[in-house]
Amino acid sequence: HSLTLALATLGLVHVPARATEAAIALSILLLAVELTRRPPSRSVDEVPRETLTRRFPWLVAALFGLLHGLGFAGALSEIGLPTGAVPAALFAFNVGVELGQLIFVAAALSLGALLARAPRLGELRRRLLHAALPYALGVSASYLLIARVASFFQG
Repeated sequence: HSLTLALATLGLVHVPARATEAAIALSILLLAVELTRRPPSRSVDEVPRETLTRRFPWLVAALFGLLHGLGFAGALSEIGLPTGAVPAALFAFNVGVELGQLIFVAAALSLGALLARAPRLGELRRRLLHAALPYALGVSASYLLIARVASFFQG
């Protein structure tokens, strides 16, 4: 995301905001669908269901990163950049995005570890991670996708 964030912020790449936002919502919806797929089987006899992210995780991660960088650039353009300090502001914004992602992952892992330690919450953790969370993510992403696509027709 750092590459497209920098290119878009510096005006070298331009993608309409509504198209970027719709594509980001679609990428999140794709992730939600992938998360609802049965995890790879542990049985040697069964063939695990191949999904895009299981077959090409590096490609999916790279494409999502590039796409989401365009979204970050849109957010950065809304708050504005100081005229004389564009490189420093771009760097600081990017570091802030990275730190925010690390904090989110740390919080999610901590919550998962807490749920795993409580014997009665183990099943709740499994249900949350494998059922409720992907569906909640998918519903939210679907709403955002529909709203962004609808905005194309509204003007």
